[in-house]
Amino acid sequence: MRRREGDHRPMDITLRLAQQPEADELLSRSPLAAMTGMLLDQQVPMEWAFTGPYTIAQRMGEDDLDARAIAARDPEEFAALLSQKPAVHRYPGSMAKRVQQLCQFLVDHYDGDASAVWRGVDSGKEVLNRLNALPGYGKQKSQIFLALLGKQMGVTPAGWREAAGAYGEQDAFRSAADITGQDSLERVRAFKQEAKRAQKKA
Repeated sequence: MRRREGDHRPMDITLRLAQQPEADELLSRSPLAAMTGMLLDQQVPMEWAFTGPYTIAQRMGEDDLDARAIAARDPEEFAALLSQKPAVHRYPGSMAKRVQQLCQFLVDHYDGDASAVWRGVDSGKEVLNRLNALPGYGKQKSQIFLALLGKQMGVTPAGWREAAGAYGEQDAFRSAADITGQDSLERVRAFKQEAKRAQKKA
């Protein structure tokens, strides 16, 4: 059944952002995992970032991520967990702090439920504002995650494409929101490399 614009009920999704079956399976069923992967997606290859949530869950001895459990973890212990080889990120200590800040924010404002950030919200602009308020989420990251919600996760409140800016455009290959497999990954990577070259020239 085709999903109508503005219909943002839960749906079965399959994300392929980590390019690793177990990690992608977790991203597909866990809103917190997807949100955490997006947080980690900076200064490292995208696949590395989106594999991070699965690695964290495994090292915590869990099948899923739990915002309350992560927020309550001793910061030094959690940083050490992310620093184990292979490290979850190029900067595991600082990213461990950011992940815990994100989870604590979700506990404080959304009862630990990542999907409550967008569930029942009818405006793309409001979802963007809520994402912008998350620790570690600036405007660009928020727009990319909003585009991911709309393009691949069935969350399509009114005006979501406009709120996501260029990342919300149909058939664009600009970000993680557009990656559904190896071919689209290569196209997004090529776009980013071209953008970097243009930036250097400017």
